[in-house]
Amino acid sequence: MHFSELGLSEEIMRAIADQGYDAPTPIQAAAIPAVMGGRDLLAAAQTGTGKTAAFTLPMLNRLRPYGNTSPSPARHPLRALILTPTRELADQVFANVQSYSKYLPLRCTVAFGGVAMPPQTTALRNGVEILVATPGRLLDHIQQKNVQLNQVEFLVLDEADRMLDMGFIDDIKRLMGMLPAKRQNLLFSATFSPEIKALADQLLDNPQVVEVARRNATNANVTQLLYKMKEEQRYPLLLKLLKHHDIQQVLIFARTKQTTERLARQLQRDRVSAVSIHGDKTQQARLESLAAFKEGRALVMVATDVAARGLDIDLLPFVINYELPNTPEDYVHRIGRTGRAGALGTAISLSAPDDERSLANIEKLIKQPLSQQDSDSLLAPPPRPVREVVSEGRRERSRDSDGPPELSNWPTTPRRDRTPQIAALFLPPQRVVSPDTGDTA
Repeated sequence: MHFSELGLSEEIMRAIADQGYDAPTPIQAAAIPAVMGGRDLLAAAQTGTGKTAAFTLPMLNRLRPYGNTSPSPARHPLRALILTPTRELADQVFANVQSYSKYLPLRCTVAFGGVAMPPQTTALRNGVEILVATPGRLLDHIQQKNVQLNQVEFLVLDEADRMLDMGFIDDIKRLMGMLPAKRQNLLFSATFSPEIKALADQLLDNPQVVEVARRNATNANVTQLLYKMKEEQRYPLLLKLLKHHDIQQVLIFARTKQTTERLARQLQRDRVSAVSIHGDKTQQARLESLAAFKEGRALVMVATDVAARGLDIDLLPFVINYELPNTPEDYVHRIGRTGRAGALGTAISLSAPDDERSLANIEKLIKQPLSQQDSDSLLAPPPRPVREVVSEGRRERSRDSDGPPELSNWPTTPRRDRTPQIAALFLPPQRVVSPDTGDTA
């Protein structure tokens, strides 16, 4: 199947072509016709499956008739609301909407916490057809009368499972009560948990159900490796792995904000360019860390599960689970950051004796054992070089040393008379020809 078969407008097709795509992913092929037909949608898809475009493209196609170039805010009432659980995901969904709508006269903006409100207020009061927002910041803008929801026709909940995990259910219910009863609802989640099904029952009307990847599915393009060690060996092993696998870019997961920050600082002290991203950082600091990592100025980004949700990093080659996650489902989310868009990836997990239960739960969920590697050889100290005593010196020199001479061979004559002797130490041997025979000595 090609995008040309889905009935998308010429402007949207041009934007898709600019992105270099011609064929939809499975979630896009299943979801786009349903949304174009006006159906509510309940979709389960992992990160990296193209789910953002699965709702963005048909939504833009249906909003196309509302596009206009009038400067009047009244001509640009809010028509589509996209809710996300995190700031990073909101920013990335906004970037996707901008990319696919660039040939359409539709306005879009994004609103999330951690940054100043005035620029968001200005954009909202100027009028937008599409708003990407986190629930808390949207409620702030509603309270200040910066945005009206009375003409919203589309509601999208992206990564709804994470919204529930983060305690947004009350905010979501408040927002649903402010929306017109007649609207199209799209709910995207990584899993079909009982909680998600209960939310879908309240929100959706006879939805089309699309399930691309079940909750225990892992990407076949990702090689999953396991290194077992003692707890006190965790950090030394990480340093060895970065060198052993010649890792040039890696996303490292830790369980807590405290460990995330501490690990990034340890790596920096050991001269590894590392940044961190977690909930205690300001939004500006998080965006700066993400930019440094994407641009290659940082080799390592250490993140918590919540902060990493929604991160979109192209061709990420490695993921390391410095600590195993709290739930096996989060393991699937973590390793889904690599091996995307048909590329190969590697996921490395570190496991101490206290992690055995978590490891067993992960392997039970994904229905396969992780490939255990040899940790001992990596952690073993390097062999000591064979050394010999230089007979006429006062110190030892390695027999296999290719470096400059040790101090034992340096001249002991006074400094003012030393120059010719020091220079001789660094000059190649001279070929001497006998004047009588012509032979070299």
